[in-house]
Amino acid sequence: MPPFVPSSTKKPKLPKAKSEPEERFAIAWRTLGGPQPEREYQFHPTRKWKFDFCWPGASIAVEIDGGVKEGKHRGYHMRQEGYAKDCLKLAEAALMGWRCIRLTPEMIQPTLLERIILAVRRASP
Repeated sequence: MPPFVPSSTKKPKLPKAKSEPEERFAIAWRTLGGPQPEREYQFHPTRKWKFDFCWPGASIAVEIDGGVKEGKHRGYHMRQEGYAKDCLKLAEAALMGWRCIRLTPEMIQPTLLERIILAVRRASP
């Protein structure tokens, strides 16, 4: 049986990600010591739009865009309807004061994530 650890000393866990790239981001973020994000955060008062990861106090969000390919295998974000809906969502977020950083799976690299961590820490109250 594992030793008892009071709940107040346990590290908070990130919920399981919706996609493999989101899971990779979550693991890399935690490994690099980034501030705890909110997941699937509904930022708009009337729309059901959500950010993949965000830090409300810093007004910074990260969206992981999968399926960034050419041809018939491209993902939702690259199809005309999906792209247009993403543009509207991100325009509304910007008008509300959010900075949203869009990442492709290939961009989930320590150097860029460390810069995002620094930006979140600087913008946090």
